[in-house]
Amino acid sequence: MRVWPGARPGSREEGTGVAQRSGSAPNGRKIPGAAVARLPLYYRALLEVAEDEVDTVSSERLASMAGVNAAQVRKDLSYLGSYGTRGVGYEVTFLIDRISRELGLTHDWPVVIVGVGNLGHALANYRGLGARGFRVLALVDTDAEKVGEPVAELTVESMADLPEIVRTRGITIGIIATPAAAAQEVADALVAAGVASILNFAPAVIAVPDGVSVRKVDLATELQILSFYQSHRRIKERAS
Repeated sequence: MRVWPGARPGSREEGTGVAQRSGSAPNGRKIPGAAVARLPLYYRALLEVAEDEVDTVSSERLASMAGVNAAQVRKDLSYLGSYGTRGVGYEVTFLIDRISRELGLTHDWPVVIVGVGNLGHALANYRGLGARGFRVLALVDTDAEKVGEPVAELTVESMADLPEIVRTRGITIGIIATPAAAAQEVADALVAAGVASILNFAPAVIAVPDGVSVRKVDLATELQILSFYQSHRRIKERAS
């Protein structure tokens, strides 16, 4: 595994579910990384509530929808300066706006997907990215046979053109959807091109320099964790 000079352990991978870095709320309070990781859960729950034209929501309902406890919800939202009203709950539209601002969802973030195999195709065609402010503006691959291929209203471009693509389209987020063996090389290329936020779908740990954020989505690991619980559930059933 490549180690960049001066890189801190936390700068290599931020893990598969819990952010390792904290942020600052508009009120100046530090938001712990674990709380940041739960904000998207609350945001999704609030959007569902809003679809039902509900004006307020209790911490208990948010907790149930997000899979946490009510005390945790209240503590997390307090970092945003939102304490709700006793006996009433939280104002849905206000909280959606506050969380979306904290998560940076009030901006459109230009995205490049590197690796246009089955996963790359699926991500390029996923409408949910655009709906949440992540605009896929480029698809790139090293395979010359894929270059020029139309995918999801875009055309696959050459990896050699990545620096120009990042510069001219203002790419801020890179998604790695390559085999594991190519992941580090792709990460290096993204960093060299000026991309400071990377979402890694490849089953590999990548090293990046300080100042670059990496999130890892490891489907195999998540399935293995589910397998662990399923196996132990069966053991308990047999013993009972």
